[in-house]
Amino acid sequence: MTKTKLGEFAMARSGDKGDGSNVGIFVTNAADYELIKRELTVERVKQHFDRICFGEVTRYEAPNMLALNFLLRDSLGGGGSESLKTDAQGKAHGLGLLEMEVER
Repeated sequence: MTKTKLGEFAMARSGDKGDGSNVGIFVTNAADYELIKRELTVERVKQHFDRICFGEVTRYEAPNMLALNFLLRDSLGGGGSESLKTDAQGKAHGLGLLEMEVER
């Protein structure tokens, strides 16, 4: 196994859910799905976003889509119309998660 950036084999989509961001990570095969289930724990994702996510992180599994979805609560500084953050809708959070290194 070697360390690999998630973005080398996975894709992401993200956006806002009020004051939280919604980050979906998906892969194209069952082996990589098992890998992301093992590597992308709530604790690791929370740590990866520790400078912007001040609330709870929840993980949802979608095995039929080979995807994981994370809700990062209190990560948008109030949300789209309230926040002074550059990315008040969380569109870059998916790209940020793809920078995480995993054992592959």
